[in-house]
Amino acid sequence: MSTGRFEIRIPEGDEHERKVCADCGYVAYENPKPVVGSVVATPDGRVLLCKRAIMPRRGFWTLPAGYMEMGETVEAGAAREAWEEAQARISIEGVLAVYSIPHLGQVQVFFRAGFAEPGFAAGPESEAVALFAWDEIPWEELAFPSVRWALEAWRASAGAPLPAAAQNPA
Repeated sequence: MSTGRFEIRIPEGDEHERKVCADCGYVAYENPKPVVGSVVATPDGRVLLCKRAIMPRRGFWTLPAGYMEMGETVEAGAAREAWEEAQARISIEGVLAVYSIPHLGQVQVFFRAGFAEPGFAAGPESEAVALFAWDEIPWEELAFPSVRWALEAWRASAGAPLPAAAQNPA
Protein backbone atom coordinates (compact mmCIF):
# COMPACT_ATOMS: atom_id res chain seq x y z
CA MET A 1 0.00 0.00 0.00
CA SER A 2 1.29 3.42 -0.96
CA THR A 3 2.12 5.80 1.87
CA GLY A 4 2.42 8.72 -0.51
CA ARG A 5 6.20 8.97 -0.09
CA PHE A 6 7.16 9.42 -3.73
CA GLU A 7 10.61 9.76 -5.18
CA ILE A 8 11.60 10.74 -8.68
CA ARG A 9 13.45 7.97 -10.50
CA ILE A 10 13.45 5.86 -13.64
CA PRO A 11 11.43 2.69 -12.95
CA GLU A 12 12.83 -0.63 -14.12
CA GLY A 13 11.99 -1.18 -17.79
CA ASP A 14 11.22 2.51 -18.39
CA GLU A 15 13.18 5.34 -19.99
CA HIS A 16 11.62 8.36 -18.26
CA GLU A 17 11.80 9.73 -14.76
CA ARG A 18 8.54 9.12 -12.90
CA LYS A 19 7.10 9.58 -9.44
CA VAL A 20 7.51 6.18 -7.75
CA CYS A 21 6.21 5.25 -4.30
CA ALA A 22 9.24 4.57 -2.10
CA ASP A 23 7.29 1.91 -0.16
CA CYS A 24 5.34 -0.14 -2.70
CA GLY A 25 6.82 0.82 -6.09
CA TYR A 26 3.56 2.25 -7.49
CA VAL A 27 4.35 4.43 -10.51
CA ALA A 28 2.29 7.64 -10.73
CA TYR A 29 2.23 8.30 -14.46
CA GLU A 30 1.70 11.90 -15.50
CA ASN A 31 0.49 11.95 -19.09
CA PRO A 32 -0.65 14.73 -21.41
CA LYS A 33 -4.17 16.05 -20.96
CA PRO A 34 -6.38 16.12 -24.06
CA VAL A 35 -8.04 19.44 -24.88
CA VAL A 36 -10.95 19.50 -27.33
CA GLY A 37 -12.53 22.45 -29.05
CA SER A 38 -14.10 23.71 -32.22
CA VAL A 39 -14.13 26.48 -34.74
CA VAL A 40 -17.88 27.08 -34.98
CA ALA A 41 -18.83 29.05 -38.07
CA THR A 42 -21.98 30.38 -39.65
CA PRO A 43 -22.76 29.72 -43.34
CA ASP A 44 -21.63 33.28 -44.14
CA GLY A 45 -18.20 32.64 -42.59
CA ARG A 46 -18.40 34.30 -39.17
CA VAL A 47 -16.73 32.43 -36.32
CA LEU A 48 -17.78 32.12 -32.69
CA LEU A 49 -15.33 33.40 -30.09
CA CYS A 50 -15.61 33.49 -26.31
CA LYS A 51 -14.08 36.15 -24.07
CA ARG A 52 -12.58 34.29 -21.11
CA ALA A 53 -14.02 35.00 -17.64
CA ILE A 54 -11.48 32.72 -15.96
CA MET A 55 -7.72 32.46 -15.67
CA PRO A 56 -5.49 31.89 -17.44
CA ARG A 57 -5.79 34.75 -19.94
CA ARG A 58 -8.97 36.22 -18.47
CA GLY A 59 -10.41 38.90 -20.76
CA PHE A 60 -8.88 37.43 -23.91
CA TRP A 61 -10.77 35.79 -26.77
CA THR A 62 -10.68 32.06 -27.41
CA LEU A 63 -12.49 29.30 -29.21
CA PRO A 64 -14.88 27.13 -27.19
CA ALA A 65 -12.50 24.48 -25.89
CA GLY A 66 -11.35 22.74 -22.73
CA TYR A 67 -10.26 19.53 -21.11
CA MET A 68 -12.03 16.28 -21.89
CA GLU A 69 -14.00 14.59 -19.16
CA MET A 70 -13.70 10.90 -18.35
CA GLY A 71 -16.09 8.74 -20.37
CA GLU A 72 -16.67 11.13 -23.27
CA THR A 73 -15.54 11.04 -26.89
CA VAL A 74 -13.52 13.89 -28.37
CA GLU A 75 -16.59 14.98 -30.36
CA ALA A 76 -18.82 14.92 -27.29
CA GLY A 77 -16.20 16.89 -25.36
CA ALA A 78 -16.02 19.58 -28.04
CA ALA A 79 -19.83 19.82 -28.13
CA ARG A 80 -19.98 20.03 -24.32
CA GLU A 81 -17.38 22.80 -24.25
CA ALA A 82 -19.32 24.79 -26.89
CA TRP A 83 -22.40 24.50 -24.67
CA GLU A 84 -20.60 25.32 -21.40
CA GLU A 85 -18.72 28.33 -22.75
CA ALA A 86 -21.11 29.69 -25.39
CA GLN A 87 -24.49 28.02 -24.77
CA ALA A 88 -24.22 26.83 -28.39
CA ARG A 89 -25.51 23.53 -29.76
CA ILE A 90 -23.09 22.57 -32.50
CA SER A 91 -22.81 20.08 -35.34
CA ILE A 92 -19.32 18.62 -35.75
CA GLU A 93 -18.14 18.49 -39.37
CA GLY A 94 -14.79 16.78 -38.82
CA VAL A 95 -11.32 17.00 -37.34
CA LEU A 96 -9.73 20.31 -38.30
CA ALA A 97 -6.36 20.20 -36.51
CA VAL A 98 -4.34 18.41 -33.84
CA TYR A 99 -1.70 20.36 -31.94
CA SER A 100 0.96 19.05 -29.55
CA ILE A 101 1.81 21.50 -26.78
CA PRO A 102 4.58 19.62 -24.92
CA HIS A 103 5.52 22.40 -22.48
CA LEU A 104 1.93 22.32 -21.13
CA GLY A 105 1.49 18.56 -21.40
CA GLN A 106 -1.45 18.99 -23.78
CA VAL A 107 -2.71 17.48 -26.99
CA GLN A 108 -5.33 19.76 -28.53
CA VAL A 109 -7.92 18.47 -31.01
CA PHE A 110 -9.97 21.07 -32.85
CA PHE A 111 -13.04 20.34 -34.95
CA ARG A 112 -14.70 22.32 -37.70
CA ALA A 113 -18.33 22.82 -36.71
CA GLY A 114 -21.51 24.71 -37.45
CA PHE A 115 -24.53 25.61 -35.37
CA ALA A 116 -27.01 22.74 -34.90
CA GLU A 117 -29.52 25.22 -33.46
CA PRO A 118 -29.67 29.01 -33.61
CA GLY A 119 -28.52 31.03 -30.68
CA PHE A 120 -25.63 31.39 -28.28
CA ALA A 121 -24.91 33.25 -25.04
CA ALA A 122 -22.09 33.59 -22.56
CA GLY A 123 -21.74 30.58 -20.28
CA PRO A 124 -20.22 30.75 -16.77
CA GLU A 125 -16.63 30.64 -18.10
CA SER A 126 -17.17 33.48 -20.61
CA GLU A 127 -17.55 37.24 -20.13
CA ALA A 128 -18.98 37.55 -23.63
CA VAL A 129 -19.45 35.58 -26.84
CA ALA A 130 -19.66 36.97 -30.33
CA LEU A 131 -19.52 36.13 -34.02
CA PHE A 132 -16.65 37.67 -35.96
CA ALA A 133 -16.03 38.01 -39.68
CA TRP A 134 -12.43 37.18 -40.62
CA ASP A 135 -11.37 40.84 -40.81
CA GLU A 136 -13.05 41.58 -37.43
CA ILE A 137 -11.27 38.90 -35.38
CA PRO A 138 -9.40 40.57 -32.47
CA TRP A 139 -6.07 38.97 -33.39
CA GLU A 140 -4.07 40.86 -30.77
CA GLU A 141 -6.50 39.79 -28.05
CA LEU A 142 -6.49 36.02 -28.68
CA ALA A 143 -5.81 34.00 -25.54
CA PHE A 144 -3.50 31.31 -26.90
CA PRO A 145 -1.37 30.63 -29.99
CA SER A 146 -3.41 27.52 -30.80
CA VAL A 147 -6.53 29.70 -31.19
CA ARG A 148 -4.80 31.56 -34.03
CA TRP A 149 -3.52 28.29 -35.52
CA ALA A 150 -7.00 26.73 -35.49
CA LEU A 151 -8.58 29.83 -37.02
CA GLU A 152 -5.96 29.83 -39.77
CA ALA A 153 -6.53 26.10 -40.37
CA TRP A 154 -10.28 26.76 -40.57
CA ARG A 155 -9.80 29.50 -43.15
CA ALA A 156 -7.45 27.31 -45.20
CA SER A 157 -10.01 24.48 -45.18
CA ALA A 158 -13.18 26.59 -45.60
CA GLY A 159 -15.50 25.08 -48.16
CA ALA A 160 -13.28 22.04 -48.69
CA PRO A 161 -14.25 18.62 -47.41
CA LEU A 162 -12.21 17.45 -44.45
CA PRO A 163 -10.52 14.06 -44.71
CA ALA A 164 -12.29 11.44 -42.62
CA ALA A 165 -10.30 10.47 -39.54
CA ALA A 166 -10.33 6.80 -38.59
CA GLN A 167 -12.48 6.18 -35.53
CA ASN A 168 -13.36 3.36 -33.17
CA PRO A 169 -15.25 0.55 -34.91
CA ALA A 170 -18.98 0.60 -34.27
